[in-house]
Amino acid sequence: MHPDADPFMLSPPPVALLRGASLFLDFDGTLVELAERPDAVVVDAGLRDLLGGLGALYRGRLAIVSGRSIAQLDALLGPIANSFALTGSHGSEHRRNGRSVAPARPPALEAVAAALQGFADEHPGTLVEIKSFGVALHYRLTPDVAAAAAALAGRLGKAHGLAVQPGKMMVELRVAGGDKGSAVRALMAQPPMAGTIPLVLGDDVTDEPAFAAADALGGAGILIGTARETAARYALPDVAAARAWLGGALGGNRNI
Repeated sequence: MHPDADPFMLSPPPVALLRGASLFLDFDGTLVELAERPDAVVVDAGLRDLLGGLGALYRGRLAIVSGRSIAQLDALLGPIANSFALTGSHGSEHRRNGRSVAPARPPALEAVAAALQGFADEHPGTLVEIKSFGVALHYRLTPDVAAAAAALAGRLGKAHGLAVQPGKMMVELRVAGGDKGSAVRALMAQPPMAGTIPLVLGDDVTDEPAFAAADALGGAGILIGTARETAARYALPDVAAARAWLGGALGGNRNI
């Protein structure tokens, strides 16, 4: 937790923070409500308008940094996804200004997918999600399997040299070597983000490395949702509040 922050007493971020900043936005739980199934998420016209407006206003200083793959984000967002930087798969893949950088998909993920599917078959209500550079096991409908799912993921990660990424009611095996914090640092090292103040909005423990990176670079993390121990400096109660706060940038001076 940030040394000056009480996770249950974090204040809302002032709108003035948006001026001169670079924005790094998580997707699920931050811009859209969490769903029982990851494929049940729908992007509404209001969110597309918000992101389109922010992309035009910030001119290269907006990025979505998500656990979803870039392919998934493209499918959900449509053409507007080409208007800003994307980091997918928890910092494993990147696209900016039409240029993509991604690792090779580890062959071990096929064996991991089979093992997780076997677990899901034995535990109705769990769901396996195949990603570009990872495989996730969701248990939102069966929270009692959390310990068993985490133990299995730990064994598989050790056996196959993959990173184990816990999250809200899920666990994922993914390519090792990066996280959302490394993604923030890499983007902040390049113009036009270099020299600006990073603001990271996120809801999950997967966003904590990005909160810490923003703080180290003179910016701040903004926790969306339920209070918990966090490296964030500020908090907003839910997705609606996060979107309303971001919309404050569009209602002010457009030379932001």
